[in-house]
Amino acid sequence: MTETEVKLPIDVVAIQKLLPHRYPFLLVDKVVEFEAHKRIVGIKNVTINEPFFQGHFPGHPVMPGVLVIEALAQAGGVLTQISRGLCGGDRLFYLVKVDNVRFSRMVVPGDVLELHVEIKRVIRNMTLYTCVAKVAGNEVASAEVLCAETPA
Repeated sequence: MTETEVKLPIDVVAIQKLLPHRYPFLLVDKVVEFEAHKRIVGIKNVTINEPFFQGHFPGHPVMPGVLVIEALAQAGGVLTQISRGLCGGDRLFYLVKVDNVRFSRMVVPGDVLELHVEIKRVIRNMTLYTCVAKVAGNEVASAEVLCAETPA
């Protein structure tokens, strides 16, 4: 998929060609905005059927914050893959570092989690992303995420 071939929205079938993650760990359902080598907005529809809600927490389901950060990192991987015209399979992206994490609201079933990710800097085989997660336009989490790229 090259930059000129990007047609929005990008659905989960296309996302699965870009990321190695699968259920229950694929946390990006759709891409609704994209600027090559700059930014992306992905969507995660949060439902009560998510397996983590069974234990986090019974009677008061809350999406674990670490999974909100993981969703942001996955959106960053999609941004990098599409920007480079890659189709997955030959490269893997590993989460290396997370800084300046802030959680400002709980994410619960029924929320539509917006994953706003911008490339801040590219250093050799690593990319630093500035990330903000939102629900209904309100920030729920933010972080800087560093991912390293390696051959598969």
